[in-house]
Amino acid sequence: MADVRLPGTLTPLFPGLPRRVEVEAATVLAAIDSLETKWPGLRDRIVEEGPAIRRHLHVYVDGERAGLDTPVEERSRLDVIAAISGG
Repeated sequence: MADVRLPGTLTPLFPGLPRRVEVEAATVLAAIDSLETKWPGLRDRIVEEGPAIRRHLHVYVDGERAGLDTPVEERSRLDVIAAISGG
């Protein structure tokens, strides 16, 4: 199972959503869709129309920048990180 790590900004929006979740998935999008089954609406917070990863988020698989079609291995670590911007 892949180890998915989510930003703390998402957990207050979805009761019972931990910051770390294990899922079985072949791609980043499949991992997100798996989370969507347990926490409806979560996909919309990560993925926008297209589909594409929302601009203010970055996704990494095993430390490498990833897209929605990036493969996820059984023991992969998938990090969803909120981008920080400022002026």
